[in-house]
Amino acid sequence: MKLAFSTLGVPGTSVPEVVRLAAGNGYQGVELRAHPEEPVHPGLTPGERAAVAEEFRRGGVAVLAVAGYARVAAEGDDEPVAAELAGLVELARDLGAPYVRVFPGGGGQDPAEADATAARRLGAAAPHAADLGVRILLETHDSHRAGADVARVAGTVGHGSVGAVWDVMHTWLAGEEAPASHAVLAPHLGYVQVKDIASAEDTTPLPLGAGVLPLRTCLDALDPGAWVCWEYEKRWYPDAGELPALLAEGREYLLRLGAPKQ
Repeated sequence: MKLAFSTLGVPGTSVPEVVRLAAGNGYQGVELRAHPEEPVHPGLTPGERAAVAEEFRRGGVAVLAVAGYARVAAEGDDEPVAAELAGLVELARDLGAPYVRVFPGGGGQDPAEADATAARRLGAAAPHAADLGVRILLETHDSHRAGADVARVAGTVGHGSVGAVWDVMHTWLAGEEAPASHAVLAPHLGYVQVKDIASAEDTTPLPLGAGVLPLRTCLDALDPGAWVCWEYEKRWYPDAGELPALLAEGREYLLRLGAPKQ
């Protein structure tokens, strides 16, 4: 198991400090939140992108993914979404990241229409992503919260450069058991996002193991070399504890859960 954390947990933190936190706490990678309010986003110049990539290379830390906010199932014209996807894929290529994370964002549409929109847009973006050596991963989230929802879209696209991110909180909130989530997502899976919360009603981030999510069951389903990313949503819950103080303990907890059974 290879471990990463998301910069959603350390909003606004500089790239050198993110690299220091990862390397100093034994994380092999980082998921970079690609938003204009963050240090890394699609508006960076070529020189700025090269500097970010070099910072990670020097620190021995991988850029696991560019976590974008494209909503591929959203109503509206395809062109703005296509441009957003292209920009995220190109940023990932420039940073050496194998993955781009996107959201469904289907809202209250008929599920079949949302599926068709997402599959059409992802299918159109897939050849460009393949040319650049990047996979676009649809996260289990919002309108497509269950693994079965995301697997339906990825299976319709049927392209190796389109896959899935398994956010274990959302599949749990959808009422889907972890083995069932893994079974449908496994053919498409890029990496897994873990977190912990107190309940379905209180999703304030907690230290790993302090909440109700079935993390052991989720990790038991994974291949030994899978990437696991801790998404601690500090950006949305400013009163939550600070992630840097939790990173070392969180790493040890995940390694214990992922250790081979005796």
